[in-house]
Amino acid sequence: MRLRRGIAIAGVAGGVAVTTMLVGLVTNAVSDQSRWPGWLGWLQEHAWFSFVLLGVVMAVGSALLATLSDTQAPTPSADPPLRPGNEAEPPGAALVLRSLPRDTAAFTDRTAELASLMRSVQVWQESGEALPVHVVDGMPGVGKTTFAVHAGHVLSERFPDGQLFVNLNGHTPGQSPVQATEALASLLAATGVPTQQIPMGDDVGAVTQARAAMWRSRLADKKALLILDNAASYRQLEPLLPGGGGCLVLVTSRKRLAANEEVVLPVEALLPDHAIDLFVRLSGRPTDSLDRSVVGALVRMCGYLPLGVSLLAAKLRHHPSWSAEDLRERLVAARDRLGELRAGERAVTATFDLSYRDLPQERQRFFRILGHYPGTDLDAYAGAALGSVSVAEARRHLDALYDDHLIDEQPSGRYQLHDLLRDYAHGLATGERVSMDDVQSMTRICTYYLAALSGANRHIVRTEAVVPSVPDDALREETPPTESRAAALGWLEHERPNILACIRRANSLDLHGLVIRLAAAMAPYLRQAGPWDQAVGLHRTAADAARRTGDRQALAGALAELGVVRRFMADYSEAAETLNEAVAEYEAVGDRQGKAAALNQAGIVWYLTADTEAATRAQTEALALYRAVGDRFGQANALADLGMVRRQTSQFDASVEAQTEALSIYRELNDRYGEANSLRDLGVVHCLMGEYELAARRHREALDMYRELDDRVHQAYALNELGLVRRLTGDLDRARQDHTQALEHYTELGDRFGRANSVRHLGVLERLSGNQAEAGRLLEEALSTYRDLGSRGGEAAALSELGVIRGLVRDHDGAVEAFQHSLEILGGLGDRCGEAEVRNHWGMLLRAYDDPSAGRGHFEQALNLARAIRCPLEEARALEGIGRCDWAIAGHAEAEPSLREACTVYRRLGVPDKADEIEQLLSSQAR
Repeated sequence: MRLRRGIAIAGVAGGVAVTTMLVGLVTNAVSDQSRWPGWLGWLQEHAWFSFVLLGVVMAVGSALLATLSDTQAPTPSADPPLRPGNEAEPPGAALVLRSLPRDTAAFTDRTAELASLMRSVQVWQESGEALPVHVVDGMPGVGKTTFAVHAGHVLSERFPDGQLFVNLNGHTPGQSPVQATEALASLLAATGVPTQQIPMGDDVGAVTQARAAMWRSRLADKKALLILDNAASYRQLEPLLPGGGGCLVLVTSRKRLAANEEVVLPVEALLPDHAIDLFVRLSGRPTDSLDRSVVGALVRMCGYLPLGVSLLAAKLRHHPSWSAEDLRERLVAARDRLGELRAGERAVTATFDLSYRDLPQERQRFFRILGHYPGTDLDAYAGAALGSVSVAEARRHLDALYDDHLIDEQPSGRYQLHDLLRDYAHGLATGERVSMDDVQSMTRICTYYLAALSGANRHIVRTEAVVPSVPDDALREETPPTESRAAALGWLEHERPNILACIRRANSLDLHGLVIRLAAAMAPYLRQAGPWDQAVGLHRTAADAARRTGDRQALAGALAELGVVRRFMADYSEAAETLNEAVAEYEAVGDRQGKAAALNQAGIVWYLTADTEAATRAQTEALALYRAVGDRFGQANALADLGMVRRQTSQFDASVEAQTEALSIYRELNDRYGEANSLRDLGVVHCLMGEYELAARRHREALDMYRELDDRVHQAYALNELGLVRRLTGDLDRARQDHTQALEHYTELGDRFGRANSVRHLGVLERLSGNQAEAGRLLEEALSTYRDLGSRGGEAAALSELGVIRGLVRDHDGAVEAFQHSLEILGGLGDRCGEAEVRNHWGMLLRAYDDPSAGRGHFEQALNLARAIRCPLEEARALEGIGRCDWAIAGHAEAEPSLREACTVYRRLGVPDKADEIEQLLSSQAR
């Protein structure tokens, strides 16, 4: 299969190249500005023939692309459609088990199939070639998953790097097949990839390819076992295949998915004797107490399928007074009741019906309700909500149903219905009753999840943050205990696929109010855990539900959350647009607190895009609204963000004032996270003001708090800022340690902006250490990332440093170009401190190129800027530059006043090395 796709992809790639050329010919045919050589020029002159060729190539390309689809599948129309980027489509997620489900007692006598698999794996491993995919196919209920899990346990020692199990829901009633991009996100997270590092975006195809590439890279050179259960087609399956040849992939499917490179392991119904032996073993009866001919009739009546045999044996075990003949008579009666079904369906369904009718009435009702649950698995709490019973009673029902082989037990006290039993349970209600039961069941389970999410969110959101409200009926629900942040996050990660499945079902039933509430309740977790494209899909669904119901308050909330997530994804344009819309909706419904929150978030976006005027207006208005409604937490947030804007525009005193007030409020509210943020930003401002000792103290305080909060993203930010202070005060070794540690955190967490900052700081250290080539490489890398992210401030800082490097390697023109571009950006930002730094760099370049007069002009501009904004480091650098230029132009006497003044400022800043260097220069002249 992979060879076939490789040939097709190569053909398509060639077709794309030819198509691109022909499009160029067609468009150039009407232009005299460029000519193509040789025979291509003839085509350019005969544009009509270019059109003909273009059409042929595109047709061939379409045919090649068709070969990439599931041509081997007997019914391609049954493949799950790839979802486009539909804004109203709720997202999904795959449940990935990091270990194999437990082996089952129902496994019996698959000796030939197991031996075939073992032999195949051994042969391929000994050959040193890549292990092919092994496809286990067979009819429903034949035991494909049981076989794959048992084989996984047997083979686990051969694959020591881990075992993963994924249910792809290819044929699960009431559930959409798991999309490849969703499964990849869950697989990457299960193998330790931070969710922020998982590729995301709006182009489903591109995101799937990027995630698949990361997945293949993740498993390269690994020996791991991956079970892909219940696959629908190769279209769903192929992106999930690992790239390493040492991994074994077992696929189970009802469909025949065979291709040239795969090993097919068909699993058929049990042989009669094996089915009889399984029945006897599971019935708990002595072999000689059972009439083998009657048992043979029983297993034949259920089609020799392990699922049916297990149910019948459990039935006999739970009725000690019954004989095998009694059971056979009841089974015959059950089959007669199902006469309208096809023979194959009737065989299995009769066993279900017999087991179901033997249940107590309350347990029958509980089992029926399980058929309406859209999630992958559930625990006793979810079961209690579905059945409107206590958790203790739900646990008894689940345990009894497991004993009766009507549900399967999963790790950690969770349970799952086999697809056939789910379909059977759901079909027990008929007509209008089905729709009514669906609505009632979804209302109950969604209400439960709202209550459980409320408990989990108490450990996730900040102390005074506004949390989504919970309906009164949800407060009566029993919810699992989440006594810590770790417990809350663990519960959320496991329940994420189930909650999203419930939202999708609720959306399909037009339960818009529940969709809106659940999306809001999931927002705090998805903000932190991601994947953010999943959050985007959820909030778009909530916004669509709000529009359908005319709920403008809910629409404002959904848009605000969508804008925040878009900011996280660095899609600043859509973030600003969406947040502006949220502001308008909040204003329309008179929600001043909501409007303030949306303005605060919009202000952050404008700060990040360097629109400082808009950012200032937004934060100032947000602050006024927060004060009007008495929201102290909101006031602190607006003040802190306003302080950052003031800092960016070199209004250092105003920045300190705003951050200090924010810090006071955070401490009043005991918000350690906000306190740490304000301390860190105060440290940044103090550093710019040359108060290095105070800056270092603030950064250390912030770093300790971030470590206490286990917030590695902000630990990295504090480390970078602390490293900068240490570099400026001459402690290069410890600065390098800080920036390197920050870089490791950012890389692991997938924070590209923070990583670019660390790379830039390390580039400066390499320059100061004399390693210009490495410094240039690091700074170019940082510059590229800043440009990708649209960070103008980062771009200006990287260009400033690159100008210095280019000057050192005698690239005068390149240095000037970098300085000019940096100054253009900084001027637009209003960052006068940054402008002063660039002017000083430019002055040093000109002085080094023996043009002290021109250099002195830049130093004078830097001095004026630095004094206007009280930036002492750049003031000292400018004074030193002026003095050295004067020395070159007019001699020692003219230079000494500026140099001594620079020395004084350096001493006051705590930068003794620079002061000592100047004093040595002056004393050498005196001698």
